[in-house]
Order: sequence, then structure tokens, then C-alpha cells
Amino acid sequence: MLHIVLDIDTSETLTVRQKAVLDAALRLLVEEGDQLTMTAVARRASCSKETLYKWFGDRDGLLTATVQWQASKVRVAPVDGKGLDLASLTASLERFASDWLKVISSDTSIALNRVAVGHAGSGKDNLGAVVLENGRFALARRLKPVLEAGRQAGLLDFTDAETAFRSFFGLVARDVQIRLLLGDRLELTEATIGGDAVRATQQFLALFGAKTGAKGL
Repeated sequence: MLHIVLDIDTSETLTVRQKAVLDAALRLLVEEGDQLTMTAVARRASCSKETLYKWFGDRDGLLTATVQWQASKVRVAPVDGKGLDLASLTASLERFASDWLKVISSDTSIALNRVAVGHAGSGKDNLGAVVLENGRFALARRLKPVLEAGRQAGLLDFTDAETAFRSFFGLVARDVQIRLLLGDRLELTEATIGGDAVRATQQFLALFGAKTGAKGL
């Protein structure tokens, strides 16, 4: 079983055509849920199945690339470890939080996660593992260096980056994702998401800010 691994930090190397194909796959997931086949994607994207196999290997590879393409929309603003200050650290965390809330509240992410949850433990495929590895786990790998840079700059105080990341993730997500998956129609406007991102970041800094750094905000 072939898996095409596209690092979500380098997903911009995808061609415009490849992005269009992955967007078509995401739309199919929203409309039809489980009915994602190479034939259906090829038809929707107006391309040949041979092209899909060449680019993504197989259906599993296409699913992996689709998850990674969706996850790539959550950006982590780069920080300069040497010159990092509280303002730039805060901005990076707020941007991550805002992007992540926008992604998880989108129709495409809700549909993708519903399919993944439905498949978990069913033996149909490993979509659940693909979503975990290329979604939550990959995002952790991208944000942890920012948290570590904050600790090295004396702005954050924690002993374990994974624990700090999970705390931030929890403050950002709260019960939003599970409510959306269960059909709750939350009104997540740009203003609401922006406010939630700021709130989560401030709460995180209150918990993990160094005494001489972030807690002085």
C-alpha cells in the first residue's frame, strides 16, 4: 500500500492543478462522505485516473494528500529564536489558533473527520490514522519548535513540549470540534474566531508564561 507523504510545511510545492484535484476530492467528501473513489475524483476534477495514480499512488495516497492539503491551511508563523519577543510569540500563537479554528469549522474538515471517525476500527482503511498523523500530530511537530523557542527566550516555562502543546490545543478547541461533528451549527464568524484565538493565547500565556515574560502581559 503506497502512501504519498507531503510535508504540510512544503505543500506549496504542489502545482495549481494538483491543488485543484485535492479540492475536488474534499468537495466529494463533503457531498458524499464515504464515496471517495479514484474514478469519482477523476470525473469531478476532469482528469484521468492514470494521472491520479501517477501523482498519489492509490486511494490511500490520495486520502493522505487530501488530509495534508487541508492541514496545510493552518499556518505557523516563523519566529526568530534569537530575537524572539513576547509580541512576536503572541502573534504566532494567535495566527495558529485562528487558522486552526477556521479549518476545523469548515464543511470539508467536518466531513473528513466524520468519515475518519466512522472508519476507525472498522478495518475499511486507515483514514483515522492518516488524519491523526497528518493533522494533529503534524501540527504538533510544526508548533512545538515555536514553543521551544519561547522557552529558550525566557518567555515560556514548561518541562514538556507535548504537554504544553496539548494544553494550547485544548484551550483553542474547547468543545468546538466535537459539537460540530455532532451537528451543532455554531456561528463561527471571523470576529468570533479572532476573539477566540486571542483568548486562548492569553490563557495559555497565563498558564505557561515565564514569571518575567508572558505573565506580565
